[in-house]
Amino acid sequence: MKKILVIGGGSIGARHVRCFQKTERATVVLCETNDGLRQRIVDSYALPQSFESLDDALDEHFDGAVICTPAPLHVPMARRLVDRRIATLIEKPLSISVTGISELQAEVRAYQTPVSVAYVLRQHPALIEMKKAVDSEVFGRPVQIAYMGGQHFPFYRPAYREIYYTKHETGGGAIQDALTHVMNAAEWIVGPVTRLIADAEHCVLDGVDVEDTVHVITRHGVVLGAFCMNQHQPVNESRLTVMCERGAVRFEGHRHRWLTSSEPNGLWRVEQEFSLERDDLFVSQANGFLDQIADGAAPVCTLEESVQTLKVNLAALESVRTEKWVKI
Repeated sequence: MKKILVIGGGSIGARHVRCFQKTERATVVLCETNDGLRQRIVDSYALPQSFESLDDALDEHFDGAVICTPAPLHVPMARRLVDRRIATLIEKPLSISVTGISELQAEVRAYQTPVSVAYVLRQHPALIEMKKAVDSEVFGRPVQIAYMGGQHFPFYRPAYREIYYTKHETGGGAIQDALTHVMNAAEWIVGPVTRLIADAEHCVLDGVDVEDTVHVITRHGVVLGAFCMNQHQPVNESRLTVMCERGAVRFEGHRHRWLTSSEPNGLWRVEQEFSLERDDLFVSQANGFLDQIADGAAPVCTLEESVQTLKVNLAALESVRTEKWVKI
């Protein structure tokens, strides 16, 4: 059993507590500054220990820690943990700026501390299988990637007006909160974004003024990309399509399946469909992090990959402000 410290008791922190417990491989404790929130989570999940500050927590030994605080705190906290040789899983996005990133990377290299970033789409079995098909070039090399999706954010996060989401400075808005998952997955499949132009607007969500609707055109080297997302449509839908020289593959996140098409004027063929509960990907992520600690397994999303996606987030926000293409 590994002793895991979850830092931050918001909805994502509570999910990590629950999902690490579900692995049956970890003893989970919590660090949360809000007394009432901390006690609710301790009671709900029968936690053996909790702390009201990171200073107090770091007086003890942990095998690993999960950072679930607002994004501006991720890098400073990660540096403290890495300095103590504590394996670290950092929630997305990695940060809201590049401040402290190079220092964190240097410390991770120097101390050889396991670090991973929680881009949980990489745990999806359908996306994993689709990536294998793209990598095999069974349909030739990829030439275009396109995403279309959205969901009714208030249904899934009814407290969105009261959390980090309300400000870019705390990691909020559709670009940093939701689109970053898709961008990370796209870069994983067809390579890093090299330049982009973005348009975004607050259209519907009540009580906030950050963007809830985003369009981004990208270049991934020679691969062209287009991404369209909103956080207010009634139906929950997510489609990521890769067009190759001799066919196409598609991931449908809302249906937990992937498809292929190779015949002109043909139809999509379902390759695999998976039955998943809402916590399953996070349990897989927890197991992967525990494997990283116990066996030296490779991180599912490396620090370097998440730095690249952070640069995409920042470039998209800059492009919205300037109405220009931004190179990465």
